[in-house]
Amino acid sequence: MEKKICSVYRSPKEEGMYLYVDRKNDLKSVPEALLKRFGKPELAMTLVLTPEKKLARANVKRVLEMIEEQGFYLQIPPRPDEIMQELRNKNTFM
Repeated sequence: MEKKICSVYRSPKEEGMYLYVDRKNDLKSVPEALLKRFGKPELAMTLVLTPEKKLARANVKRVLEMIEEQGFYLQIPPRPDEIMQELRNKNTFM
């Protein structure tokens, strides 16, 4: 896997939902039904993704794989219980 310049779009309908796409193809590969559910995409940022890069809520290797396979990666917001578990893990001292 190589680096990819990606556009990241925020959903106006659901907090924490993001759509990652290859900047060259932009939203062309995203199914119409998904765009309808997602809402009018709002550009949040443009990133250079490499397998070594860290993302806050997504595995960058998976993001790159999905963009390569289907043309996009949809980041869905975590459920409240997942957020609480993540906070517990961060606050646990070892």
